Amino acid sequence: MKKLLFWLLGCCFTFLGCKEKAKPSPHIDSDPFQAMEKPAPPSLNDEQGSEIKIIPISHATAVLEWNHITIYVDPVGGAKVFEGQKKPDLILITDIHGDHLSVETLRELDTKRAKIMVPQAVADKIPEEFTPQIDVLNNGDSKERYEIMVEAIPMYNLREEAKKFHAKGRGNGYVLNMGGQRLYFSGDTEDIPEMRSLKNIDKAFICMNLPYTMTVESAADAVLEFQPKQVYPYHYRGNPDISDVIKFKKLVNKGNPNIKVVQLDWYPQDDF
Repeated sequence: MKKLLFWLLGCCFTFLGCKEKAKPSPHIDSDPFQAMEKPAPPSLNDEQGSEIKIIPISHATAVLEWNHITIYVDPVGGAKVFEGQKKPDLILITDIHGDHLSVETLRELDTKRAKIMVPQAVADKIPEEFTPQIDVLNNGDSKERYEIMVEAIPMYNLREEAKKFHAKGRGNGYVLNMGGQRLYFSGDTEDIPEMRSLKNIDKAFICMNLPYTMTVESAADAVLEFQPKQVYPYHYRGNPDISDVIKFKKLVNKGNPNIKVVQLDWYPQDDF
């Protein structure tokens, strides 16, 4: 009788053990219950499939949209030129000159929720009412806001006759790490070593206007050295001439046909 009881108990344990092993893993793709679960909504840092929308406003001024975040770069021109645009979450200002910094525009826009990243020279010219919103970044600094890492890159002149325009250490170019991409805004600069040594840039916004920044040839030569995937000529209105962006495109593509030159309308009120 005892032998029969032990045999029955052994069969039960064997059956239960086999049943436990047959349970589907909750981690395998073929689990029908797992497949029925609804996918989680995308989070802010869900970069896969998110696109960066680039909206040229004028000259050095641009609006970027990514993952419900809106960025204004060098907002000038008054609130009127931003009609129809979303309110900024992040504002980047490169330099103290009027085509980059406009306190009047900052006051006209609804910037209450925006963080404003600037070099110290710009911060010194912005009224105290904006102080709680300001992040000061000097050359080499970086700061993360809205899961966007912003790097401050030097911008300055190399030619002796142009050093009076942009002294080294005063202004910032910026690299934005967002959406799985790296975007570079040169600000007012020549083809400085810090630009030429940039790595893994997906979209580069490059200035070229005399006498303030650099020639078309210098801009193209720098681009061919750091090899961004795409380059956007901007900030090309000079005094008195307009830089030849068609020539810039030819020089870049002659040196490297894999670099895509993207021409946007940075001067909507003009014929060029």
